[in-house]
Amino acid sequence: MSNQSALRRDRIRQLLSGRQRQSISKEGYKPSAVLVPIYEINGDWHIVLTKRSEDMEYHKGQVSFPGGAYDKEDGNLETTALREAFEETGICPEDVEILGMLDDQATLSSNFIITPFVGAIPYPYEFTVNPKEVEELIEASLSSLIDPASYSPQTPDSDGKLHPWGYYRYDKHNITGITARILKQLLDLA
Repeated sequence: MSNQSALRRDRIRQLLSGRQRQSISKEGYKPSAVLVPIYEINGDWHIVLTKRSEDMEYHKGQVSFPGGAYDKEDGNLETTALREAFEETGICPEDVEILGMLDDQATLSSNFIITPFVGAIPYPYEFTVNPKEVEELIEASLSSLIDPASYSPQTPDSDGKLHPWGYYRYDKHNITGITARILKQLLDLA
């Protein structure tokens, strides 16, 4: 890793740690965690997302970050995020440098509280996608997502009615819901 790359990682770490993180605790909600994997190519950061398999119990076919429900054996949510990322994408926990955390998010439909961990991974990376959980791996440049044309402050539903939550368009993918909120927070910090 170059000195410039290390400085940029340190800058992200400072941005994440230099803010008041919002934590959520709600009765009846299950704790979960996601990994927000990022890597750098020639000064441009990229983010790794997944399109969930139609076989998944929750959020079928949606674009998301690798992650899932907390297991007691994990011990903590960071371990949950790393374990789930490995199961879904083959990202080895020892290859991840956790840079910090974003705000907790609560899902309305599945009653999860999601804790996002931002982690830098090396590039290039040899991903091993689990087809039972992941239909497609998406590697998106942050510079393309920061482009105002990629974001809409309103999300249309299947009937075309607009709702007041934002979404991102990347290539052929709509990034909606909690994933869009986590992504927006990261991009606003960046």
